[in-house]
Amino acid sequence: MRNLMTQAIASLAMQAAIVGLVPSAAQAFSFTLQEATIPEINQAFDTGKLTSEQLVQLYLNRIDAYDVDGPELNSIIELNPDTLETAAALDIERELYGPRSPLHGIPVLLKDNIDTFDIPTTAGSVALEGSIPPDDAFLTQQLRDAGAVILGKASLTEFANFLTNGMPAGYSSLNGYTFNPYNPIPLPDGDGRPILSPGGSSAGSAVAVAANLVTVSVGTETSGSILSPGNQNSIVGIKPTVGLISRDGVIPIAASQDTAGPFGRTVTDAAILLGALTGVDPSDPATLTSEGKFLTDYTPFLDANALKGARVGVPKDLYWDFLNEEQRVIVEDAIAPLKA
Repeated sequence: MRNLMTQAIASLAMQAAIVGLVPSAAQAFSFTLQEATIPEINQAFDTGKLTSEQLVQLYLNRIDAYDVDGPELNSIIELNPDTLETAAALDIERELYGPRSPLHGIPVLLKDNIDTFDIPTTAGSVALEGSIPPDDAFLTQQLRDAGAVILGKASLTEFANFLTNGMPAGYSSLNGYTFNPYNPIPLPDGDGRPILSPGGSSAGSAVAVAANLVTVSVGTETSGSILSPGNQNSIVGIKPTVGLISRDGVIPIAASQDTAGPFGRTVTDAAILLGALTGVDPSDPATLTSEGKFLTDYTPFLDANALKGARVGVPKDLYWDFLNEEQRVIVEDAIAPLKA
């Protein structure tokens, strides 16, 4: 598979050189990375303000600044060394043939219990350090087919589960603690764990999206492992019905509940990613239940006016007295647009 990819990249580069479509590395561009959505990124692609290669480099720079250095969020276990090369090839392909999908050239981070043929899949365990699967998980191949750039592997609670009573969410023996970007401070007792939990088990997938280290990511859930970190990091996480997304190539816990699902900063981004992950897979019989029912585009169901006329309950009696004045202001500021 690696040889086929290399040949494809070389072929595209040659075609582009012939027609003069290879983008200049020194090309100037103006693009705001923080909070950029998939539609905004695609608009920048379409208008020539941005290339996928440039976008990946911006994210790599930000990862260096905030995940490796700075607050050291530690949300990523391993980066894919081929990301820039892959992004450059996808830029050429876009110029020659147009985009494959809305995810064409968009970086996606995978939880490190999802197989990738080109980088290790470890579930965060030192026992699997350096272990490279023979092929991609079904959903990984789906993303590559859609033109997504597999940026790397996200940290997680080891083996996507709490292996001991003392193991906190987002901790693994291979990568240590992952920190919530809204308060990336360790407890003062010296054991290094975060004051504010990043949620688990898909901690790294959620933290990276919240901290603008990647556009969207994929997590997995048995019971709360997408919903918890989505909530803790103030992003959108979707746990699909089991059988909508193939579990092939995903390190399992419980066949009756396991499923992968998307993270995004917006519902739109999460819906776009969800559509790229679905499909019937002969290797996972559960997906047969979604045959004829799954969609590859869930964005038509998005409704900007969905809250019009809705009643939203705010249980102040339960928690209001536990908030300080600064926290109350933040909560009221969040309630205001719901009222509007």
